[in-house]
Amino acid sequence: MDLHHVGIATPEPEAMLERYRALGYTLEAEEKLPQQGVHAFMLVSGGHRLELLVPLGPETPVGRFLERRGPGLHHLAFATPDLERTLAELAAAGAPLIDEEPRRGFGGHRVAFVHPRWYGGVLVEFVEAGA
Repeated sequence: MDLHHVGIATPEPEAMLERYRALGYTLEAEEKLPQQGVHAFMLVSGGHRLELLVPLGPETPVGRFLERRGPGLHHLAFATPDLERTLAELAAAGAPLIDEEPRRGFGGHRVAFVHPRWYGGVLVEFVEAGA
């Protein structure tokens, strides 16, 4: 599977947007996802994507992440053409799925997360892309 994007948690979107713009990234899209408690900014450069995640409140998953760990790497996201199949294969292998069913993510993509303990402490997201 190909890397779809790297998620970065931050309480300072304006400063981070400027810092990544200095590296050649441009803002591809932004969206508030109230059901996930986040305001997301997708940046792109040469086909590589970074997703800046800003919590909509301290009680949201990203808000709690920032409180516990501070700003930085939040997750890695991998593209899959068939999210149900990927989830079934992961479940059969014993992966602790956060999402047993896909949910709507950034840009309307269907997404699902796997608990960080399965990937050595890294939260992993699967994004149904290319459909």
